[in-house]
Amino acid sequence: MKTIGILGGMSWESTQTYYQLINKGIKESLGGLHSAKIVMISVDFAQIEQLQHQGNWHRLGELLAHDAKRVEAAGADMLLIATNTMHKVADQVQDAINVDVVHIADATGEYLRDAGVTKVGLLGTAFTMEQSFYKNRIADRFNIDVVVPNASQRQLVHSVIYNELCLGTINSESRKAYLEVIDSLVSQGAQAVILGCTEIGLLVKPEDTPVKLVDTVQIHAAKAVRLATQ
Repeated sequence: MKTIGILGGMSWESTQTYYQLINKGIKESLGGLHSAKIVMISVDFAQIEQLQHQGNWHRLGELLAHDAKRVEAAGADMLLIATNTMHKVADQVQDAINVDVVHIADATGEYLRDAGVTKVGLLGTAFTMEQSFYKNRIADRFNIDVVVPNASQRQLVHSVIYNELCLGTINSESRKAYLEVIDSLVSQGAQAVILGCTEIGLLVKPEDTPVKLVDTVQIHAAKAVRLATQ
């Protein structure tokens, strides 16, 4: 079994879900008392969030690259950045280490392609919804059309992530607002909706809507399990 490296804490609310899903996946794959071999560094999200909103992505890349080297030195055979937004600096992290970064957008794109989805909605932080590093990667590599909410909806989705979900707050009114945004993406032709922030799955569940929800945490963790057990 290979050792899975994780950069977590962005936020820890979703990192604990990664840990659970990976261990459950290993147990289902190998049976018995098997559990995952994991090396993890969990960062202080307050520092990360401040640099994000300052737009200081190069410094963020330096910080994650430094911690990625530590994860690799501890024996990781691969690296998961346990957040969608920070994949903006995935190339900078990859350049600093010798093991592969398991890119969350690639895992998501593979899932969508295999599911026959050709047009998908995207929810996430404003950085993920508005910048090209994530949605263009899925569009270009997997020939999938990616649509995002309008400006006011993007502001709402972003605010709920940082002011509620990253703090562990689950608000029923916010869930209702998210479901309205999801419906608007479907009206634009989306066949499914990517939960493109690792905390959104804490708020919106498949049973909340008939729309197919693509939970990136589950997809990313499952990809890691497959790689670890090959």
